[in-house]
Amino acid sequence: MILIKNAKALNPGGGWEREADILIDNGIIAKIAAPGTIEETKGMTVIEGKGLAAAPGLMDVHVHFRDPGLTYKEDIHTGAAAAARGGYTAVVCMANTKPPVDNVETLEYVLEEGKKTGIHVYQAAAVSKGMQGKELTDMEELKACGAVGFTDDGIPLVNEVLVKKAMEEAARLQVPLSFHEEYPGFIGSSGVNEGKISAQMGLKGASALAEDALVARDCMIALHTGADIDIQHISSGSSVKMVKLAKELGAKVWAEVTPHHFTLTEEAVLKHKTLAKMNPPLRTEKDRQAILEGLKDGTIDMIATDHAPHSQEEKEKEFTKAPSGIIGLETALSLAVTYLVRPGHLTLLQLMEKMSLNPARMYHMDYGYLEEGRPADVVVFAPEEQWVVGNYASKASNSPFTGETLYGKIKATICQGKVVYEDGICRE
Repeated sequence: MILIKNAKALNPGGGWEREADILIDNGIIAKIAAPGTIEETKGMTVIEGKGLAAAPGLMDVHVHFRDPGLTYKEDIHTGAAAAARGGYTAVVCMANTKPPVDNVETLEYVLEEGKKTGIHVYQAAAVSKGMQGKELTDMEELKACGAVGFTDDGIPLVNEVLVKKAMEEAARLQVPLSFHEEYPGFIGSSGVNEGKISAQMGLKGASALAEDALVARDCMIALHTGADIDIQHISSGSSVKMVKLAKELGAKVWAEVTPHHFTLTEEAVLKHKTLAKMNPPLRTEKDRQAILEGLKDGTIDMIATDHAPHSQEEKEKEFTKAPSGIIGLETALSLAVTYLVRPGHLTLLQLMEKMSLNPARMYHMDYGYLEEGRPADVVVFAPEEQWVVGNYASKASNSPFTGETLYGKIKATICQGKVVYEDGICRE
């Protein structure tokens, strides 16, 4: 048994928060009661929650664990450890492994390894065979074998006929599709926004038009097919407005944003070099403000990390040759507390909607609730405690936030009633 005493309980699924004791028994939330009313018993693990928040375990719909094929960057076990340290009890892995997850054998490998980690590791399969954008995978078979959704993330789908067929099949199977929206024809050089910074670097950059064009296309195809789609790592203010319009028209469009896109702008590339290189790139302050508005008004449903580990050697290459992407699982909640909650853009309860409830809703999963009888997937964190970013559980350390002081320290992560990460707070 685990007892969390005197914590601020956050239940986004029920829409409430209050001070409470929370008793976990046999993998289930057995009781939520007034603070100080649940007695400690022998053998019980106790977490003193005064000054802490307890919420449903976080869910990330967009991670790269690089397994199989690229495990020098990350593997399923180290990725899961990083997730647990960041407060995540569920993740959805992307399909761009080597080989890609476009077949049952590779899918089953990831799922079996995931079962050994202590958290819930889900897998999205590829939309197209070999992620070549030419022929659909057997989506029905892959779903039957455990794929929770489909994506060619990392590679945009430029064939609109294939996209329409994929959406029609996804609607029939009732699974979401996730889209990386960057049209290659509008990208001069990837990883940096087309504008003053790219010009200063002597690069053509990646235009917001590359994102806007595909977002507009896919929102309209989703409207006409009835498919659930996820606009991944949204970065353009115009794309935020298009998602809002699509929702108003009745399209089943979801949107996710990364912490780096709501905290940083294109200027970060000058300071952090390749550690601020990502696709889509960091954009302007105007775009960042539009993202904040999208988070506040509900246009942007989810915060996802796009956790993208790379080796130090790879990231130390010159800008045009270094890979894009940064790690994010261990800093996401703290960045959100520091840059969204403390400035008043979101409440803690609203933040939990973006980081646990809504991701689960998109995948038709039963997470995002802190209620009696529900599975005991819980994150305990200190909203007012500061910590310095570093000493990662991930194999990788490619983050522009290393060394930064943030609020929102993860104190314990509990998955299926078991403590999978703790910061010296548990006692018996």
